[in-house]
Amino acid sequence: MKKPNYKLLITFIVVALAFGGIGALLGGNMDKFDTLNKPSFAPPAILFPIVWSILYILMGISAYIVCVNRTDDQSFKNKALAIYLLQLVINCLWTLFFFRLNMLLFSFIWLILLLVVVIIMIFKFYKISPIAGILQIPYVIWLIFAAILNYAIYTLN
Repeated sequence: MKKPNYKLLITFIVVALAFGGIGALLGGNMDKFDTLNKPSFAPPAILFPIVWSILYILMGISAYIVCVNRTDDQSFKNKALAIYLLQLVINCLWTLFFFRLNMLLFSFIWLILLLVVVIIMIFKFYKISPIAGILQIPYVIWLIFAAILNYAIYTLN
């Protein structure tokens, strides 16, 4: 078993968390969220940064596993990592559309796009390393919940 490259692992985690931070900056002031009508199942606002931090850490670990995995098909691995970067960008932009631009319906549609891209990423990651794909299951579950919450907020506002 090869020794883990901890510097590379930390780099992947920091990059994922950085995309989350950029998303938060693009979202602007979250005070507007407090003024929206929300469904009864909406979690408290404090839960969001905790969950997202965990998910971004899992994303970074998963992408690291894919990156260091030895494979005969380097092209497939490169495509999987490109889809990973694409989903980070799509994810990052959601906060801009939802919070800053108040495009609630568009944000829901954008979340569906994100969900599709993440599912594609998971299948590609899983083919390279099953654990890398499995680590993304909480992300998919959260995205499904986020989409339902986003749609409910849209209908209530």
